[in-house]
This record gives sequence, structure tokens and C-alpha cells, in this order.
Amino acid sequence: MKLGRMLIAAVLLAVLGIALWWSNRAEKAKEGQPAADGPPRILAIAADTVREFAIQRRGEAPTVVQFNDKGKWVITQPKPLPADTVAVAGVTNTALKLDSERVVDPNVSDLASYGLAPAVLEVKITQKDGKTSKLLIGENTPAGGAVYAKLDSDPRLFTINSTNKVSFDKDFKDLRDRHLLTFTEDKLSKVELTARKQSFEFTKAGEGEWRITAPKPMRGNAAQVEDLVLKLRNAQMDASFTDDDAKKAAAAFAAAASTAVVKVTDQDGTKTFEIRKAKDDYYVKSSTLAGVYKVGKDLGDGLDKPLDDFRNKKIFDFGFNDPTHIEIADGPKTPVYDKSGETWMSAGKKIDSTSMQAFIERLRDLSATKFVETGFTTPVVTLTVVSNQGKRREKVEIAPAASGGNFLARHDGDASFYELAANVVKELRQAVGDVREAQPEKKK
Repeated sequence: MKLGRMLIAAVLLAVLGIALWWSNRAEKAKEGQPAADGPPRILAIAADTVREFAIQRRGEAPTVVQFNDKGKWVITQPKPLPADTVAVAGVTNTALKLDSERVVDPNVSDLASYGLAPAVLEVKITQKDGKTSKLLIGENTPAGGAVYAKLDSDPRLFTINSTNKVSFDKDFKDLRDRHLLTFTEDKLSKVELTARKQSFEFTKAGEGEWRITAPKPMRGNAAQVEDLVLKLRNAQMDASFTDDDAKKAAAAFAAAASTAVVKVTDQDGTKTFEIRKAKDDYYVKSSTLAGVYKVGKDLGDGLDKPLDDFRNKKIFDFGFNDPTHIEIADGPKTPVYDKSGETWMSAGKKIDSTSMQAFIERLRDLSATKFVETGFTTPVVTLTVVSNQGKRREKVEIAPAASGGNFLARHDGDASFYELAANVVKELRQAVGDVREAQPEKKK
């Protein structure tokens, strides 16, 4: 009897499972489809199939945008220009799913009455299989909030929400890439900057890491270099920039002295960006964009910096990546500390975690007051720190400065020195002395 009930329950469970699977399949098939009793869909074009679109306002020349064989969107008419991928996506995504609000006439004949002959706006979309769709957009409806629309191949007259018209109503100025310097940020390998009569070079050493490789090897301040890259990436021309503005900018640039020249190198090669200052205004010229453009003070000031602003004042690079091995040589004191899991050990003894962490924080915060080129004497303290799962090994030597009573630190791989105040070195030594053996755990 029990076996029979179990069989019945199993059959019912299987039936329910099949019903649920079929329901989910049906719902998935409906995804992206208009409701059966809703207004018809006018366009349904997969964005990745679009290879060209042309937008023409009544009485104006068309703007034509193509997806070229290099995998990039470019404007081909009214003149060749790089296109902005975000602006292009605004057009193609609207074509992805364009629903009508209602059908006004199933077989319209008088197109002129609705502003469709000629259309206020005509959008022609060509897909990779050669199929074309032409959308005609006309006048606003009397009630407002909607506009008349019609597919060239469909006899029906629709209304669509006016926001869809706004998405399509773009010319080459709206769709052009307005970035003054185009490069692939995650492919950058080198940035060169000439400013304040200095020339220096940053080389990417890893994710979020930059080294100064010219005029000599130095540690770079990654945050400052990334900020420079961000300013270059976000530099854009004003959308309202006119041909007359371009002429004035070119004249001002030609007469002004150079403030800074930047070169960035990515997978496509080296691109150049020069900025000049005329009175209180900045003007730029880029190798990736024709013409001269006026830019804001923030960009000008961001490039007009000395080398020291891009240097790392921190003595160690391990940051918030806790060390796993530390060696100290301070006269006769030569302790070595190793971390296993959460436990620090030295000479076979467990180390008190609180005092050890205080010492690590002191190392982490160790910063220079300034950079100097000479005056390093005989080292009195040598620190070796291993971090990043053994991948990063840093050696720092500290010596009394030749004059002034302070100390100088030398980081391996860096050609110059970091000045440390005497009290900072004193506190560091004190932190080393405070590291103590862990107390035995009390027996319960």
C-alpha cells in the first residue's frame, strides 16, 4: 500500500516538474516580446547585427555611421570622424526594441498630413545580412508626448513616445567621439610628460603600478599617475564648439608657449597631446583628433606639474598587503620574523601579534619629507620586507644624512634618496624594540 502511494507521488512530482519546465520555457520565449493585446512592435533589430545607420533631418544632409572592418564605429558623412560608442549605442539600442503606442491608420495614404512626406526625421538601418529598415518620424501628435511614425515597408501609421524620437534625432556633432586623446587605458604601457622644463617617463609595472624610468629609475606614485591618465582619458571638446571657435583656438595655440607635452603608448602605438596657455586659457592639440581646442583649467593644471609630484614618498610599496617575512639589521640586533597563517614567529618563538602589527604599521606609514640626490652615508639600519605571497621583496637602507641631523633612506631599484626626520627613525627603532614574545596561553 505504501509502495503504491509512493509511486503515485513520484508520478505527480514528475508531472509538476514537466509543467514547470514548460511554463518557464514559454515565459522565456515571451521575453522581449510585446503583450498579445498590446500595440505592435515597429522595430526589433539586434544591436550586434547593425552595420550602418543613416539619420537625416528634414532639409539637412544625412549623418552616416558605419561599423568598419577594424571593429570600430566611424562617421563617414558628412565628413570622416571617429564615432562615440556610447552615443552610437543610444541609437542602436532604441532600434533593438521600438514599440508603438497605437495604430492610427492601418493603411495610411496622406503622409504629408502627419509630417512624413518628407519626414521630419528619417532613420535607415542596414544589418550585416544586407537587410535595411527605414523609419519615418513625423510631427508631434495634437495631445503631445508622442509623434507619428511609419516604417517605409509597412502601410500602417503609428504613434511612438517622443523620447524615442529624441534617441534617434542625432547629427554628426552628437555622435562624434569628442575625446581629445583616444587610447586604450588598460593597454597603456608608457606615459611620457614634458613640463616645467623637465621630461620624465612612466612605465607600467603591473595592475595599478607605475615606475619612473626616466630621467632615471625611481618609484612612481601610482595614484598621481593614474590621475594623470584619467584626466587625459576624460579630456573632451565642448559639444557647442563651432568652426569659428576652432579658428580662434588655432590662432591662440600658435601664439602661446607650450605648457606640457604628453605621449601615451598603447597597443596601437604612441599618441601625442600638447597643451599651451594663453593668458588664463588653455588650448590643446592632439595627434588623434584634427584641430585645436580650448580646455578647462583643471586639465591644464593637472599636466603642469614637476616630477616630484609623481614620485612615491612612501618608503615601502607593500601597502595594505601585509608582509610575510621581515628582516632587520640594526647594529647587533638582527631579528627575523616569519608569518605562517595568522601567527608570527621568530627564532622558533611565537611573537605577540599586537606589538608586531604596530611595527608593521610603522613600516607602512614610513614616508619621506622630501627627495634628495646626495648625502647618503653608511647605513645603520637595513630592512627587508617580503609581501604579496613572496612575489614582492623590498630592501631599504637607512643612513644618517651627511648634514642636518636627519636620515636618508635608499630603496633598492631607486636612484635617489628619501629624507626622514630624526624622530621618525627613533620611533621606528622603538617599534622594533617593542616587538615581544607572545605570552603563554592560560590553562583552563
